[in-house]
Amino acid sequence: APDALLQATILNYRRENGRTYHRLSDGKYPFPNDALEQERLDIVSHLWMLTFDGAFCLCPKNEGARRVLDLGTGTGTWALDYADEFPQATVVGVDLSPIQPNYVPPNCHFEVDDLEKEWTWKEPFDFIFARNMIGCFANWREIIAQAYKSLEPGGYFEIHDSEYPIKCDDGTLTEDMPLSKWTRMITDACEKLGRSLAITHTFADMMEEAGFEGVVKKKIKFPVSPWPEDPKLKEMGLWVQASLLPGLEGMSLALFTRVLEWKMSETIVFCSHVRRDVKNLGLHGYWDGYAIYGRKPLDAPS
Repeated sequence: APDALLQATILNYRRENGRTYHRLSDGKYPFPNDALEQERLDIVSHLWMLTFDGAFCLCPKNEGARRVLDLGTGTGTWALDYADEFPQATVVGVDLSPIQPNYVPPNCHFEVDDLEKEWTWKEPFDFIFARNMIGCFANWREIIAQAYKSLEPGGYFEIHDSEYPIKCDDGTLTEDMPLSKWTRMITDACEKLGRSLAITHTFADMMEEAGFEGVVKKKIKFPVSPWPEDPKLKEMGLWVQASLLPGLEGMSLALFTRVLEWKMSETIVFCSHVRRDVKNLGLHGYWDGYAIYGRKPLDAPS
């Protein structure tokens, strides 16, 4: 049966450098989908919940949404938590990889799809959410336009993401250090693929251009490790560090071997040097992060 064949194809993950990658639209997304990477994604999901004191989002849809779409749902953590918290909402999570749990609340379901193709949902949503999707899309303007089109009038679209490369304000993390080099090389490799990691600060303008109103852009800092004095930033840094220490190879291997033409062995050795920097609390690096949301006007055509 075609469905069974499609399912077998999707589940037949690409194996490369000892990691597995998605099969649907093979090669588009440069990060793995295996258990190690799923653990990293869950840590990052916890980091965002901590950042916003347990809130799912900053727009008014933190509660009361009826029909919710989670773009690039990954392990499905955000979608499942939202569905559990608000049983009256219908939550749809979409990803290239079917790595979400099989047992889900009755008001939540997952679809395997490529969001860079035309969206085909017949019924509009009143909340669309995208988190940690930089590096995934070649054309963010198109994604934002599709989100606008798929919302009902008065519906909200919210994006949470960080921005590369890493920053440092006090000179403790210098350009020649492995961590600095790594974030620049990851950024360059994604630029070569046409999937920028240095684009998040532009999303608010793109949303306004697409027709969203009341666009809000909140900037945050993600410390690379628990180096800050401030207790909340210190805790955030602890979770960033926890995501990076086991996650560096997964984030690097495809980009370094496919795009930068490094050997697997060279990449793994380099990651071990980067890991040393991530553990060094004397290096005061951080990434900028953003939460950006806007509303489709109430008088917009349905």
